[in-house]
Amino acid sequence: MAIQKPSHTLAKIHTKALHTNRIHILFALSFTVFINTLSFAQIKDGDVKSIEIPKSEDLETVSPPTKTEDTIVIPKEELTTIIESDSTKTDSTKTKPALLQGTVSYTAQDYNTFNRKEQKMYLYNEAKVNYLDMEITAGTIVIDYSKNLIYAGRVKDTAGEFAQRPVFKQGENIVEPDSIIFNFKNKKAIIFNSNTEQQGMKIRSERSKKENDSVYFLNKMRITTAESEEDPEYYFMIDKAKLVPNKKIVASTAQMFIYDVPTPIIVPFAFFPLSKKQTSGVIFPSFGEQNDRGYFLQNGGYYFAISDYLDLAVLGDYYTNGSYGLRIENNYKKRYKYNGRFGFRYENIINSERGFPDYAKSTIYNLRWSHSQDTKSNPNSRFSASVNLGSSNYYQQSQNQVNTASFLNNTLASSVSYSKTFEGEPQINMSLTATHSQNTQTEEINLTLPTLQASVGRVYPFAPKVGSKKGIIQNINLQYSVRAENRIQTTDSLFFKSEMFDDAKIGMRHSIPVTTNFKLFNYFSLSANANFDETWTLNTINRYYDSENSETVTEDITGFDSYRTYNFGASLGTTIYGQFNFEKEGQDKKIKAIRHVMRPSISYNVNPAFDRYYDSYEVTDINGETLREDEYSRFEGGLYGAPNKTYSSSIGLSLSNNIEAKVRDKDSTQTEPKKITILNNLNFSTSYNLAGDSLRFSPVRMSGGTQLFDNKMNVNFGATLDPYALDNNNNKVDEFNINNGGSLFRLTSANLTLGYSLNSKGNERKSNTSERSRNETLDSGGRDDDLFGRSQDFADQRYLDEDDDKEEEMGDLYNYGIPWSLRLAYAVNYSNSQRQNEISSHSLMFSGDIEISPKWSIGASSGYDFKNQGFSYTQLRFARDLLSWRMNFSWIPFSDRSSWNFFIGIKSSILKDLKYEKRLQPDQQL
Repeated sequence: MAIQKPSHTLAKIHTKALHTNRIHILFALSFTVFINTLSFAQIKDGDVKSIEIPKSEDLETVSPPTKTEDTIVIPKEELTTIIESDSTKTDSTKTKPALLQGTVSYTAQDYNTFNRKEQKMYLYNEAKVNYLDMEITAGTIVIDYSKNLIYAGRVKDTAGEFAQRPVFKQGENIVEPDSIIFNFKNKKAIIFNSNTEQQGMKIRSERSKKENDSVYFLNKMRITTAESEEDPEYYFMIDKAKLVPNKKIVASTAQMFIYDVPTPIIVPFAFFPLSKKQTSGVIFPSFGEQNDRGYFLQNGGYYFAISDYLDLAVLGDYYTNGSYGLRIENNYKKRYKYNGRFGFRYENIINSERGFPDYAKSTIYNLRWSHSQDTKSNPNSRFSASVNLGSSNYYQQSQNQVNTASFLNNTLASSVSYSKTFEGEPQINMSLTATHSQNTQTEEINLTLPTLQASVGRVYPFAPKVGSKKGIIQNINLQYSVRAENRIQTTDSLFFKSEMFDDAKIGMRHSIPVTTNFKLFNYFSLSANANFDETWTLNTINRYYDSENSETVTEDITGFDSYRTYNFGASLGTTIYGQFNFEKEGQDKKIKAIRHVMRPSISYNVNPAFDRYYDSYEVTDINGETLREDEYSRFEGGLYGAPNKTYSSSIGLSLSNNIEAKVRDKDSTQTEPKKITILNNLNFSTSYNLAGDSLRFSPVRMSGGTQLFDNKMNVNFGATLDPYALDNNNNKVDEFNINNGGSLFRLTSANLTLGYSLNSKGNERKSNTSERSRNETLDSGGRDDDLFGRSQDFADQRYLDEDDDKEEEMGDLYNYGIPWSLRLAYAVNYSNSQRQNEISSHSLMFSGDIEISPKWSIGASSGYDFKNQGFSYTQLRFARDLLSWRMNFSWIPFSDRSSWNFFIGIKSSILKDLKYEKRLQPDQQL
């Protein structure tokens, strides 16, 4: 049934055909509407403050009333009535505003009853009322038209328990009280024992008043983020509060309870932000102690939510001995366009105290920038950046926890590039790049500011306009490429100073390669090439001998100069397939066949001598007599060095192998055999210099790789075999080792690396390291895994482990299926170039996590150096899930950065600042 403005309800009445008591029912409805009209005309605007609140027991235990002569019961299956307002056009007379702004519709499972005398509608069992954007569902609902009120409450089931709790919905806000009184004229309400949820925060209040659509006043409020509303492990009890849905809660005195036990944590007032959008706000720091710097506050500051595409966090550290640090973190992203991260970190570090012999003061900094462009935004141009530069000792001296995994970094590298493709025939590609490489041990820095590269696509001048290219002539192609660089080599102390440009080298190289290829005897592929290079440089030298000081003097000359070189080459190769079948007809062997693919090739290269670019100078004694003549090239000081002075004509030999096997599949339903890889590659290469006067054979270099255990383990190996012998001084001589009483080849070096990653699921190789922690390590120049430790900031939930979805609860059998993950990296290198016969390096790194119970997990990252017999940088991690809380402990037991960090706090991002964190760096002497 729908009821609208009653001022013209007699104009139209539509009734469906009735089967019983038609005349009586129609008369009753007409009389009811008439009474309604008179009643509403006499009602003044009401307010929730002046309403008579029925007893709570009456609302919760409404029973079906017995029939009286003033009550009409209309079964819902027999009557559907629609009452419409007058459709007559409005005249010029100013009308009063409508009493109701919309229709009031209601339904109930058992019955709808209207009492004419009381002007009340009774709804029983699964009752529902809709008015504008408001919806109320409850066990029983009473609509009082005389006071514009709606009463909603619970009903008792057959067991005597209250059921069908009211649910009040308005827009996105949902409240579940024990009972409610709502004024559908001014939209105010009084709510008893309400339950609602705002942005993950569960709110329960004994008595609430809804002032309007955006303001609620609550009394005796309890808030928590626990999953269980009935028995939360913690909550805050607040006397009075004001709630603005999806915006904020402003509260009076708040006290924290843990399992209904009051704690001394009391605040005079509280503010809880509830905004769905990112908002600016204070970032509370963590605190701790270091023996050499005193107590400290770390990672505290302010977060600026600038826009939906840009944010900024300004963080700082402070130590009681005067040390301080500053961090600026910025993220930006525009969908389908680009995204990136920018960060700058500065630390002023003071060790010990002034007056002590170990007092020291230093400043370190680090600048990072990562930018990537969506490939779909502009397919013909692309800009990207990966910058990590700063003080060479930044990661070694910084005490911030987020730099833990970067402590062992030896190199800082940066690259900023822009590339552009010009479509057409031929296609032109251009790129402009600035690079930076910094060795943190030697503090040497190499820069290219910038590097310009451009190339023109291949051109086939003799190819037919239609059809495929055939033969040696039609396959002739050429292209053009150019590379220009401004290379700077400096040190950490001169970085960003004008002196760093003093030794800059500028050069450009033009290359025009001409190649062709064709089939020979149908089984061989022959290719030939000729390369022409022209090099321009602005840095040359002049060298002479100073007889007065008896020394060679080299002068740097700045000015344009150039030289040209060329070379020729050809290669012949083929592919050989071989297969050995183990299975014969009627047999079903486990190994069906082994397939071997070989790709041998032979090449020939000629590099002419360009001695015309070389000059000589005389070395004289004090009497002026010539002792000798030394040669040099004026291009030795250039960017690309001097051209080749010695003629070379060499033959190169190479052989690559690939070995696979076909085996019977373990799955009996599979009809085809399974293909597995025995060797991904096994390569051999060497060369022979036809123009050399000695040591014509180059060492044989061997490399290979494979995957084992269902591709979970990567194995790579290599070795160098030298055919020449050593003399008594361990120098290589022009004599074959086999002729000197040795073997055919002398093993000079070898290496083996293994990488193994597995977990309890058996088929996933992904670590549970969070994306934020992984990005922090990669931006710092570290590894993609956590073998060197994991970047952590327990107060920042972005650094926490990613929660794996549990397929099922293990229950009592949890110990039979404990989730775990393990990552291993093994490396060994052997050296014997001068009979040292030693293992130059031998180490094993490992990292793993294990969930010993549904709430407990431990992890570790460490390694062992077998050569030096000691453990490498080690980090131990412990985590405990405390339902609504989390507890973390990280420990670095030894090294110069030995420390521990304890954290306990609430998981919810709204209350993340409610935490306790303790960090401590032990005495270095201990």
